[in-house]
Amino acid sequence: MGNTSHFSYFTLSAYLDSGLLKYLYFLVVVCVYAVIICTNVLLIVVICVNRSLHEPMYLFLCSLFVNELFGSAGLFPFLLVQILKDIHTISISLCFLQVYIFFSYINVQICILAAVSYDRYLAICFPLQCHTHMTCRKAAVLIALTWVYRFVEAGVMVSLSAPLQLCGNIIPKVYCDNYSIVKLACSDTTVNNIYGIVYTVIVIIGILSVFLYTYMKILKVCFSGSKETRQKAISTCTPHLASLLNFTIGGSFEIFQSRFNMSSLPSVLRIFLSLYWITCQPLFNPLIYGLNLTKIRDSYRRVFVSKM
Repeated sequence: MGNTSHFSYFTLSAYLDSGLLKYLYFLVVVCVYAVIICTNVLLIVVICVNRSLHEPMYLFLCSLFVNELFGSAGLFPFLLVQILKDIHTISISLCFLQVYIFFSYINVQICILAAVSYDRYLAICFPLQCHTHMTCRKAAVLIALTWVYRFVEAGVMVSLSAPLQLCGNIIPKVYCDNYSIVKLACSDTTVNNIYGIVYTVIVIIGILSVFLYTYMKILKVCFSGSKETRQKAISTCTPHLASLLNFTIGGSFEIFQSRFNMSSLPSVLRIFLSLYWITCQPLFNPLIYGLNLTKIRDSYRRVFVSKM
């Protein structure tokens, strides 16, 4: 980080001067974060303590909820501190730590959603062979490899951005993101751009192919299968599709806002859109999975409600 040593901090310029309303915003953010922690931890506990949920899909969901706690921890404590401050700055080292957490969170989220998609494909299209194709052991190995690989990938991205010589230190957001830092660089960013293009192509071609292939096969089986098969597909795939759509919308908001000039939009709306992908997903997933998956609902009642 030697080339950026003349800057000791970044200034986050998207924060508004809210006066005494900052205490209301602080309270709202505290409540949102508390709900995220409680709902995700609750579902993690339900899955871990109930042996009937020790199946590949629920292991993937448990990993999804852990990742949401991880991603939220990179934003909310920092956001709470910034809301109460009058000058919104962040040290360079903490900024890159936040970038690392967010990039890791996005990567793990995408991969786990793809793994759930593949698991649903096996369960619906090959119900008799499903338990041999995807065992709990295989699911655990896949989860571990996903976390390790994506953490390394995020580390590579940060290591490419950290040495850049920067000509400014103002980030037009309420948190740090890699693209905003790279745009401040006045040194050569060719390697960063190539890495970004390669990553985007891999995600679009690789992960998107998994989603398209699995759901095309699932739809084919649903149209040609029995009523029971269609009901099973709807009950287990609807939460996943809703989660995937929500994450895609949030990610699209972030990409459009980073790549295009959104100054014509109201400041409050821009802040909301930039925070959507990291706040709504951890709120949305526990709700959609907890309410729609019968096994999780029944397990919750046995673990908690029956003991009250």
